[in-house]
Amino acid sequence: MTLTQEADGPHRIGRAPQTTTHKVVKSLWIGIWLFYLSAPVTDLISGGHGTWARLLGGLGLLAFTSWYLVLVFRTARSMPVPRVLLSLAVLAAQASVLSLTLGREWLVLFVYVSISSGAALPGEVSRWTVPGATALLTLVAFAVPGGTQYLAGLLIPALMGGFAMVGVRAMIRTTVELREARATVAQLAANEERLRMARDLHDLLGHSLSLITLKSELAGRMLPGQPERAAQQVADIERVSRQALVDVREAVSGYRRPTLPGELAGARTALAAAGVAADLPAGFEDVPLPDEAESALAWSLREAVTNVVRHSGGRRCTVTLTTQQTLAGPVVELTVSDDGTGGPAVPGNGLTGLTERLEAVGGSLSAGPAGRTGFRLLARVPLGSGS
Repeated sequence: MTLTQEADGPHRIGRAPQTTTHKVVKSLWIGIWLFYLSAPVTDLISGGHGTWARLLGGLGLLAFTSWYLVLVFRTARSMPVPRVLLSLAVLAAQASVLSLTLGREWLVLFVYVSISSGAALPGEVSRWTVPGATALLTLVAFAVPGGTQYLAGLLIPALMGGFAMVGVRAMIRTTVELREARATVAQLAANEERLRMARDLHDLLGHSLSLITLKSELAGRMLPGQPERAAQQVADIERVSRQALVDVREAVSGYRRPTLPGELAGARTALAAAGVAADLPAGFEDVPLPDEAESALAWSLREAVTNVVRHSGGRRCTVTLTTQQTLAGPVVELTVSDDGTGGPAVPGNGLTGLTERLEAVGGSLSAGPAGRTGFRLLARVPLGSGS
């Protein structure tokens, strides 16, 4: 795990598979539930059916399974409801024909019909199709010899599995909407920040640039007849431009320099939005830090929390800020740890940038696995650094 790794982070809920690995993982999660098709397969092998019955039954089971997998695997995409209903009707017809012709062992196919309807249809539609698939299961079970003996063991999986998928689909939809809303809020915040910076720079530079323009025109008129007065105007231009440069630097520095209380509040919001339990200190006011040292630690906190949210896959994040006495003098240590996937720290833009910021104020950075699982970042700055 690295502070800069983004593409290799865990696959997020509600996102369609983007890589081959994601597709394989999703296929495995879907395919594992095909274990319950062992009853029809066993019936084909040892059910005493004829050769043609086995051949047609095998082809029917293969067609049913393929149709089911295509339908469930595409649930992350938007599919028209009529097309989904048609697909479910085909699945239900296949399940009915196979159950009526080959026996009660094939009634389990209706459970897959119910689950696929809950996964692929909106809640306002699936709340009717799931009970409908269960009702069809009941009717076919009464028509199949010995089917009522299997009915009790299939009704609950059909109902519970179908409605469970309704809940999963609702959770995925809510997650997608939340992600889109967060992206919109972030974009609006960025736009507002650009507008604020434009306003501030206009206020800072508008008067200075106007004055520089005016004095440049005056100096041009005074040359060559009044060189001394022109030189005075040029000196004023230099003074105004230097002051404008100082103002801009101070403004930009104010935009770029984070503070620990501000980053603590941002970390609490980011972790809560990502569903990560946060163990954060109440505040940093009791630790007297120079501005540059606080800025370096604040950047470290921001980068570490970003790493926890985006890449770690952890469910808990702990942040501590302590003062330690060393041979070189008192130091402040910021520790950010999580219980995620862990892994070695690979140098990248994130780690390199943090190291440079901390070294500029006499500090240091260490990052790496925390025990068997998890990742820990430790940033240290001397109390006497900065100004």
